Amino acid sequence: MKRVLKLFGALTLLGSLAAGGYYFLFMRSRQPQVELYFDDGSMIAMPGDAAEAAPFMAVATEVLRGVPIAS
Repeated sequence: MKRVLKLFGALTLLGSLAAGGYYFLFMRSRQPQVELYFDDGSMIAMPGDAAEAAPFMAVATEVLRGVPIAS
């Protein structure tokens, strides 16, 4: 029984590390994105380099420049 638990623990650890590595390499996005939320609960997400997102990105960039903690 102890051997099965050790094997299960080792497989869980390896699976967690693999999932973390997958997220770090493929799922994490460093590209800016604009998300617009509406009163009815709907949302639109646009890439930051889209023409429709340009006004929002300009405002966000200006706001973040004024925050001394943001990097």
